[in-house]
Amino acid sequence: MTPAPPKQIVQSLSAANQTHVLRFWGELDDAGRRQLVEQLESIDFELLGKLIIGADDKPDFAAMAARALPPPAVRIDGTGAAWSPADARRAGEQALASGRVGTVIVAGGQGTRLGFDSPKGMYPIGPLSGRTLFEFFADALLAIGAKYSVRIPLYLMTSPLTHDETVAYWQQNDYLGLEAEDVIIFCQGTMPAIDAVTGKLLLASKDSLSLSPDGHGGTVRALQVSGCFDHAQKRGVDLLSYIQVDNPLVSLCDVDFIGHHLMSGSEMTTQVVRKRYAEEKVGNVVMSDGALRIIEYSDLPEEAAQQRDDKGGLKLWAGNIAVHMFDIPFLRRVSSSVDALPFHRARKVTPYVDDQGEWIKPDSPNSIKFERFIFDLLPSAENAFVVEADASEAFAPVKNADGAAHDTPSQARAAIGCLHRKWLRDVGVEIADDVMVEINPRFALGTEQLAEKIKPGQTITSDHYFAP
Repeated sequence: MTPAPPKQIVQSLSAANQTHVLRFWGELDDAGRRQLVEQLESIDFELLGKLIIGADDKPDFAAMAARALPPPAVRIDGTGAAWSPADARRAGEQALASGRVGTVIVAGGQGTRLGFDSPKGMYPIGPLSGRTLFEFFADALLAIGAKYSVRIPLYLMTSPLTHDETVAYWQQNDYLGLEAEDVIIFCQGTMPAIDAVTGKLLLASKDSLSLSPDGHGGTVRALQVSGCFDHAQKRGVDLLSYIQVDNPLVSLCDVDFIGHHLMSGSEMTTQVVRKRYAEEKVGNVVMSDGALRIIEYSDLPEEAAQQRDDKGGLKLWAGNIAVHMFDIPFLRRVSSSVDALPFHRARKVTPYVDDQGEWIKPDSPNSIKFERFIFDLLPSAENAFVVEADASEAFAPVKNADGAAHDTPSQARAAIGCLHRKWLRDVGVEIADDVMVEINPRFALGTEQLAEKIKPGQTITSDHYFAP
């Protein structure tokens, strides 16, 4: 005899008008029933109901944009702060050397848009070395650790789609030179997809809901439930450097960025680049209603985007690149509040199992998925602050396959080569623009270390990988 579904689950589904997800209950084996029950038990049906009917609080972005001002920021030339770049560097170096800094890498995405069937972090991006994105960041952590005589813990967030393969990759590659106890791999949460017309939960199979990662805003909750905050506290870590895995040019645990965060007394600091044009598809970091916020490009009215300052530049100039510094006590505080981060809605194409158990693959968006974005924490942070970076030195995301207009592997590799040629020229090396070079951070983290190893006056005429 088939056991009945748990009464509490049936009651919750009945109250939410979602009992259809049990329509195949009698056909499932024990494992399938357990899986479906576990998924249903994880859902906050009261919250889901509010999201379905649109009863959650949604910002009026047009009104917010009309009141928006440029954010408080340290600019590339060091202006905009009450402290000097040298003061910031000293503070950052002290924090690193004393073991206060850990890093979070968000790595839940697959390389589907790149034509790559594995987790994006496993994508080979090194122009000459073929190093993967994961290797880029592991090498950086090893180099920084060696420079400051410290071990920096890595908190690596996956998604259900990438978790097992990511864990296997790190284990099979001996944690890329890092100590195993310094690499904590944890999985983000999920949210169910709903039918865009009916608001009904979609089934991915007869024994499973259609679930998707809850967005990079899920990092906070995932850090909490996985024990990462407790792990950091035991290590004496109270600052987290946050990046996303698809940007090989990012300066992980950047000493100056850490220092500006500390000097400003900020609980959350974000790194930005100057927008190239008014309607560039990046989040806009602004000051509005007394708080630092990010307005997505899709939510920014054209009139607001086109505003100019008294020098003719863009008034809302600061583009988000998903690089942040956090105080862990701040993240702990907001992790206990379900309202700390709002949900964003995205229409997606979601295959599903219909009432007859048939697999349906729609041709157009049929579902709504709910995500949280970590940048929505900015208004909750005390003294939230912005640090400008040069895009040519900090931002080369790998999102689209070669042939696309923007954010391709070829463009990222070219940016890496361009930056490293600049470093070599800065220390007195002659090198032509068509020569590709790649500098492993374990060879040199920047021009200061490079100058100790490369004599000025040299000429490089062929491609070269500077390996440790």
